[in-house]
Amino acid sequence: MLQRAKFIYTIAIVIAIGLWILSPVQANPVRLGIETIESHAQLFAGKRVGLITNQTGVNSRLQSSVDILYEKTNLTALFSPEHGLRGAIEAGAPVGLVTDRKTGLPVYSLYGDTRKPTPEMLENIDVLCIDIQDVGARFYTYVSTMALAMESAKENNIQFVVFDRPNPIGGVVVEGSVLKPGFESFIGKYPVPIRHGLTIGEFALLINEQFGIQCDLTIIKMDGWQRKMHWQDTGLPWVMTSPNIPTPDTALLYPGIGLIGATNISEGVGTTRPFELVGASWLDAQLVADKLNEAQIPGVTFRPTSFIPRFGKHSGVVQNGVQIHVSDRYSYQAVRTAITVLTIMKEISNGQFNYDSVRMFDLAAGESDLRLGTESSSELLTRWQAESQQFQVQSRQYYLYE
Repeated sequence: MLQRAKFIYTIAIVIAIGLWILSPVQANPVRLGIETIESHAQLFAGKRVGLITNQTGVNSRLQSSVDILYEKTNLTALFSPEHGLRGAIEAGAPVGLVTDRKTGLPVYSLYGDTRKPTPEMLENIDVLCIDIQDVGARFYTYVSTMALAMESAKENNIQFVVFDRPNPIGGVVVEGSVLKPGFESFIGKYPVPIRHGLTIGEFALLINEQFGIQCDLTIIKMDGWQRKMHWQDTGLPWVMTSPNIPTPDTALLYPGIGLIGATNISEGVGTTRPFELVGASWLDAQLVADKLNEAQIPGVTFRPTSFIPRFGKHSGVVQNGVQIHVSDRYSYQAVRTAITVLTIMKEISNGQFNYDSVRMFDLAAGESDLRLGTESSSELLTRWQAESQQFQVQSRQYYLYE
């Protein structure tokens, strides 16, 4: 009886393994805008096409959108944002004019002497497209590049098409200050919160209507994306969006800890964990971790650590602080976390804290009140929450997904 039971169990295991091996690979729950291009062939029929893209412009099989459009349309020119067409150029470094080796097409830089496509760049284009993976933060230049390109498309009577992509940190949580008048820059052109909760297509719809661009705009939607999804829920491969956003986990931290970059606190850039490691040479790591954990911020735990940046700010110098461990990305509040980190590190700095660039800090924050300390951190966060909630109500009319 025992031998028979063992035999039946073995057969069941073999069958189960066989069925698993032979079963088809599950389809990705999300189809990107670029993957629905066949349904929009009429947009490109008989027209010359330009494409703004970089290394993130790929489909779910990691095929380049450049190659896809080169095959399916009359692609005549390429445009690259900050970090270049292949994403290898460091933040803030200029990008020059090059020729794409594979297609032989010109690649015009939109992050050098010119940030807005000129009439000369657009003279052989009827439809200008963008396919770039954004990170969902106001202070990330790809949406500013898109906005300037939309303005140029309007001025030159060119249709503008957005191949939509997920917001990798979800479309439910909206956080942070709404940009105030006088703080507009290339890292934030419009009065939106730090974490805006929109896809790049929804962002384009909002700025096109609300801020007077009024270009001939078409959004090629995704299939299957839902607002509650983070990148890990999409079934899509991640391509690093810039040198210091290597993973979707980094993208979740960036809208908060990115604020710290203009201070003399290290935000972990120059390590393998940018925006996850935070510290300074003059801090007591255990004290910082204890105080941050006492704050009981949802979805996160802080571990005391020390690290050495290998390039950039504080290169080669030991920094003492914390590693941010996100335990629940759906409840994690990036901006609240960063403000708490900043407040505590300033309080225990013994006067050693300062700003590397007052201007850049204020531009990222979207106002000067955070730096000036005109409100307590709790008062500031309460006001920012009210601002972001009001924006969320107003922006819902541009939602393309539930």
